[in-house]
Amino acid sequence: MWLSALLLGAFLLSGPVRCSDGSASTAITCFTRGLDLRKGTEDVLCPANCPLWQFYVFGDGVYASLSSVCGAAIHSGVITNTGGAVRVQTLPGQENYPAVNANGIQSQVLSRWASSFSVTAGTKSTALEAVGRSVSTARPSTGKRPKKTLDKKAGNKDCKADIAFLIDGSYNIGQRRFNLQKNFVGKVAVMLGIGTEGPHVGVVQASEHPKIEFYLKNFTATKEVLFAIKELGFRGGNSNTGKALKYTAQKFFSLENGARKGIPKIIVVFLDGWPSDDLEEAGIVAREFGVNVFIVSVAKPTTEELGMVQDIGFVDKAVCRNNGFFSYQMPTWFGTTKYVKPLVQKLCSHEQMLCSKTCYNSVNIGFLIDGSSSIGESNFRLVLEFVSNVAKAFEISDIGSKVAAVQFTYDQRTEFGFTDFVSKDKVLSAIRGIHYMSGGTATGDAISFTTRNVFGPVKDGPNKNFLIVLTDGQSYDDVRGPAAAAQKAGITVFSVGVAWAPLDDLKDMASEPRESHTFFTREFTGLEQMVPDIIRGICKDFLDSKQ
Repeated sequence: MWLSALLLGAFLLSGPVRCSDGSASTAITCFTRGLDLRKGTEDVLCPANCPLWQFYVFGDGVYASLSSVCGAAIHSGVITNTGGAVRVQTLPGQENYPAVNANGIQSQVLSRWASSFSVTAGTKSTALEAVGRSVSTARPSTGKRPKKTLDKKAGNKDCKADIAFLIDGSYNIGQRRFNLQKNFVGKVAVMLGIGTEGPHVGVVQASEHPKIEFYLKNFTATKEVLFAIKELGFRGGNSNTGKALKYTAQKFFSLENGARKGIPKIIVVFLDGWPSDDLEEAGIVAREFGVNVFIVSVAKPTTEELGMVQDIGFVDKAVCRNNGFFSYQMPTWFGTTKYVKPLVQKLCSHEQMLCSKTCYNSVNIGFLIDGSSSIGESNFRLVLEFVSNVAKAFEISDIGSKVAAVQFTYDQRTEFGFTDFVSKDKVLSAIRGIHYMSGGTATGDAISFTTRNVFGPVKDGPNKNFLIVLTDGQSYDDVRGPAAAAQKAGITVFSVGVAWAPLDDLKDMASEPRESHTFFTREFTGLEQMVPDIIRGICKDFLDSKQ
């Protein structure tokens, strides 16, 4: 995210820029992340005047790869906000990334991430030509304070999001605070930078029964949105926020109502006091629909009032993730201006929208693993390591991506199905626990078995289905027919061959275009190098299917 936006990212890389000493570096934007760079070691040039408050940085010294490269470089003291040359070194993932405030940037805590990077001073350059800057990247200093330009009609292109403001219209808030709430929502709308190519917003009012006040498609200009918010009438009734949240997740974000493909869907729930119904089920529904739920709570219940609250943990159960990012607290509706900017920063942080439907949280990946005697125990462990490294990249959960594994010789053995394990740790543990079978090679029968018994139960589910076939030799049966049947059933097939696996068989199994779905290496140790390409291939197919 982390999104579709998490992994596509709002970034542009330009071509090489020739530095004063003749070396070539890549000009990047303020928001290029470590995971956007392809090389193990890469020299980049950061532009000047990056807005420090928009950086997202995780860690200290060693940074999670979803961190901004330029933000990490400023945080670590390698460069200042005047920009400069930075050398980026890719590192393995860490279990913990600490939060440290340094050089005007507050890095954030992250418990675990698949890859990291470090930054050191790069080759000095006399000039920096950062091409393709995003709207929020300021121009180099000319002695005057740079002005941020924004095409009002297009809006803030760095903050593409479809947002539903679910406002509190219950008797809990009352008419006076309802008007203050509208003022706050209006200020947030202004700072978002609404426009045709920027964020789109709509409003739903929660009370006894939810009411959609206006949809995403109705207004694409800030003035129009402000007028529509001003005209909202107070409805009254109980604060059935759970009912309204579920209704909004199910009904609001349709293409007919203005939702855009590939754009993060967000519901910002404003809650004065506490809900009079259950939020947990509504939160689950929202996550299943790929909606990122934020809770903005005002005037938390007092100790005396807690007895009236059905579930004191309602915020944690409703938000997209219980990590602190999706919950926001304001003590009162008075003097709220200072809370606008931090909330907008959150809403524009695409890489944090963990509940958006992306290739990382919306796929089923089945691994069909050759357990024939030609592989051997030590090489079989390398195969399992490859499987683990691919699985690690995905957000495995009960509502996210799922992984299954089948081992085959002449027979087939389901090691675990898509619904057996719903957390990444348990899936990785199950992979490590797979025992080597040894025997012959009947790949075609194994594909048919997997299509029928592993993918069959999930064929009507929301996730896109992928099958990765790993084999080291010639199959004793036909592979073309079973692979074609799998593809007809909606399964995208990647074939991975090692050692003596015939290239013709690999291509016969692979989905079209076969060149990009077929992989081969002479040695089992070469499997590790294929992992990034397999992951990119899955994400490309996922995105192509959404076009």
